[in-house]
Amino acid sequence: MICAIRGTVVSFRDNPFFTTTEDFLFYESDGLVVMENGKIQQVGPAEVLLKTLPADVEVVHYRDSLILPGFIDCHVHYPQTEIIGAFGEQLIDWLNKYTFVAEQKFGDKAHAELTANLFLKEALASGTTTASVFCTVEPASVDAFFEQSNKAGMRNIAGKVLMDRNAPPELLDTAQTGYDQTKALIKKWHGNSRSLYSVTPRFAPTSTAEQMEMTGAVWQEHPGTYLQSHISENKGEIEWVRDLFPGHKDYLDVYDQFGHVGPRAIFGHGVHLGESDFQRLHEAGAAISHCPTSNLFLGSGLFDLKKASDEKRPVRVGLATDLGAGTSFSMLSTMGEAYKVAQLRGSALTAWQAFYLATRGAATALYLDDKIGSIASGMEADMVVIDLKATDLLAHRLKYAADLHEILFVLMTLAPADAVRATYVGGALAAERSMETKRMSFTHL
Repeated sequence: MICAIRGTVVSFRDNPFFTTTEDFLFYESDGLVVMENGKIQQVGPAEVLLKTLPADVEVVHYRDSLILPGFIDCHVHYPQTEIIGAFGEQLIDWLNKYTFVAEQKFGDKAHAELTANLFLKEALASGTTTASVFCTVEPASVDAFFEQSNKAGMRNIAGKVLMDRNAPPELLDTAQTGYDQTKALIKKWHGNSRSLYSVTPRFAPTSTAEQMEMTGAVWQEHPGTYLQSHISENKGEIEWVRDLFPGHKDYLDVYDQFGHVGPRAIFGHGVHLGESDFQRLHEAGAAISHCPTSNLFLGSGLFDLKKASDEKRPVRVGLATDLGAGTSFSMLSTMGEAYKVAQLRGSALTAWQAFYLATRGAATALYLDDKIGSIASGMEADMVVIDLKATDLLAHRLKYAADLHEILFVLMTLAPADAVRATYVGGALAAERSMETKRMSFTHL
């Protein structure tokens, strides 16, 4: 079935860190996106494409709105939804006091389903259509997540957390059970509908050398799957890794020597990485998830995006909320915080760059830029519609915006959560906000 949406269309054709506006930007002030069978068939000027459509095709016109690629969250923990905003402390204390307590509930499939459903609704309400998601050590938490994700028709990446030490006994597996359960879950979920599997060691301190070795093995045995973990988030964590793995030169080397570094490996944070780390990540084609709200909330530090994006050896980087240490589902808010982090490091993050990191850049980090992250013919039809008049303040401020860049920058600094008017997943309306009540309704969840 053919359908279409009309409005101002903004997308990226290339990387704004390295190219000019003329090369990276796709912009139609009055555009039409034509969709069929979950993919974008055509995109271009409405006045041209409307003449080519059959008379019975429904066209939804979003006036005073921007149509953007669906946002992509490169690192997030759905089981931590219930602990968002918990009083901060530093990373390790926060994990012990809040995270490990919350995650012990996820052997209960009903609890996992309830949380996954709420998490995905909040993601869609924020315009996020794809995420790289940590579940818990319990296989039931993975089943619950992917069942809800498939119900919503989303392209999500997720996996069972692997931990065999330095966590409560209720959250520990073993090297062998972690390997066996991961293998079974890959068979069950990888490529099931739009779902993709990620081998998920929480981070080096919670896995023995034996588990790290088996983690690398199971990942290498399943080409096309992902690996996600954490790296160099907190200085105390880095010292802990040095004590636990004394035979390795640094934190990244621990992952590298166990076969965890390569294409489709995604490491959260990377706040305290050095030049040799960036060089190795670049060579390996691995990615970093930049988690500004989480890093600020836990006082972990300021990620050096400028250094990571050095044109001589650029590292793949995507933006991420890192809930629940992250404090917002909104990728718009996350972009605003990424700008502040860059400012504190002495550089300015443009709106072009921020929106790229949440769309095409994130898709590139995840090796999915041939499927999602852009509005172009042949791409999967995941999109978000942003209401430019969501509040009186936003409408007033945008009256004085000089150009498109300023409009985008104002959105990432001022736009409220309910600025998301609609979210499309696989060419279908997945979430829509009432213009009267401002409440979001969901088609499949």
